[in-house]
Amino acid sequence: MILRRTVLAAATALAAATAMTSPASARQRAVKDARTAPLRTRSANEQLAALRERRITSRELLEQHLKHIAKANPQMNAVVTLDADGARAAADKADRHLASTGKTLGPLHGLPMTVKDALEVEGIRTTCGSPALTDHVPDRDADVIALLRDAGAIIIGHTNVPTMCQDIQTSNPIFGTTSNPFDATKTAGGSSGGPAAAVAAGFTSLEIGSDLAGSLRLPAAYCGVYALRTSRGPSPIVPTRGHIPRLPGWATSSDMITLGPIARTVEDLSLLLDVIAAPSPADRAGWKIDLPAPAKTKLGQYRVGIWADDAYCRVDANTRALLGQVADLVRGLGATVDDATRPVDFTESDKLFQRLMYATSSATATDEAFAADVAAAEKIPADDPSGLFLHSRTMRHRDWCVADEARQNLRATWDRYFNDHDILITPATPTAAVPDQTGTPAPQRYITVDGQKRSFYDQTSWLNLTSPVGLPSLVLPAGRTRTGLPLAIQIIGPYLGERTVLAAARQLAQRLPEPIRPSAFAD
Repeated sequence: MILRRTVLAAATALAAATAMTSPASARQRAVKDARTAPLRTRSANEQLAALRERRITSRELLEQHLKHIAKANPQMNAVVTLDADGARAAADKADRHLASTGKTLGPLHGLPMTVKDALEVEGIRTTCGSPALTDHVPDRDADVIALLRDAGAIIIGHTNVPTMCQDIQTSNPIFGTTSNPFDATKTAGGSSGGPAAAVAAGFTSLEIGSDLAGSLRLPAAYCGVYALRTSRGPSPIVPTRGHIPRLPGWATSSDMITLGPIARTVEDLSLLLDVIAAPSPADRAGWKIDLPAPAKTKLGQYRVGIWADDAYCRVDANTRALLGQVADLVRGLGATVDDATRPVDFTESDKLFQRLMYATSSATATDEAFAADVAAAEKIPADDPSGLFLHSRTMRHRDWCVADEARQNLRATWDRYFNDHDILITPATPTAAVPDQTGTPAPQRYITVDGQKRSFYDQTSWLNLTSPVGLPSLVLPAGRTRTGLPLAIQIIGPYLGERTVLAAARQLAQRLPEPIRPSAFAD
């Protein structure tokens, strides 16, 4: 077995490979730290075990989280709305139930959690960062929030998002900017920047994020935590009603959006997935979600594709080195590795995704705004690349049907790929977290990759390989830069292959460097 903290030692581009102590001393230090650290720093599974065994009460664990939020959140601005009184009442109720019955309320009994400020929570202001929703207090939980409550979770409050989740960094006029927990000058990503930063900083052990254009996975990559975009076919496997930016009261959501877990361990991702993977309430009388078991039991048995770089979206030297080391690690375990793999045409896949994304985003435009878009689109030739946004946003239904047929064909191409491969490993992002550019107008934003200026939106290109086709994809921390920023990889699996992806990630995580924690985690 390859021990944690011993792999990637040859990757000089990664600071994770320098200044390592021996595995034995690292384990001894971890055990000592665990004995003295508050329980809130442990995994969700460990916190739940302590609650079940009555080594701590839900109220005591909640107070640990609230105290930490009060101390460390002002500098980071990840948690933006607190319902401390409501959380205390719910925690006390959970404690009384366990004391009187000896039974838990569910698999998340008494566990404090924050949730993204795009998910409606009954009785708690839910704004999605929009001034138009400043005073919006839902009278009904989003379906996924109801699942959390039914499982016994204690909802603390909301975490920050960009306005209407429409940015890949996190800032809005109501609450301001959420900074990256490792470097305040860097972005936490978006739109689930608040959730990912909160998990990284120890404000919560679990979160729910949403993902259309990498909104769940980009922040996880930048904040050094784990996240899973769940499968989506004709229906999502995690119900999405009650998610904004479809406006409050809408019964539908984008046909590409998914909800998924964020956590500090793979095991915690699995825990939360088991709670939230469920049909919508209207469908529960007739069917249930029953995800298949992992394709293989050992990582060395997997058939692994490695797509380390591509001319369409080049990655930087750190990321290339990381993917090379991961490929060597997987190959060293005995897995069959295909490092020349190209499942789909990257350019065509991304263009189709953009067309479908722009089309679905038009649903909540006002009649006046949409009419203006139609008029503007008519002035741009159909084959002019500059018209991609407007032509896609205003496409006729027939054009959408043609685009959807292309999507189904793309899904079939991926299905054929996974006949011969169990998982595909790719970069998560071209670089580690980039500078926050909240104050820069969108057309002037850019990122730098190995000294070259690139499109700001290249940050999510690798993540968007799976967005139009609804494949499960997991981001996991796998190293760090010399300046201490997390680096991540992405594992993609076949449709409904969440357990295969999770099993592979769990075994990889055991052999990769221990994820780094920001200073705020222990404050």
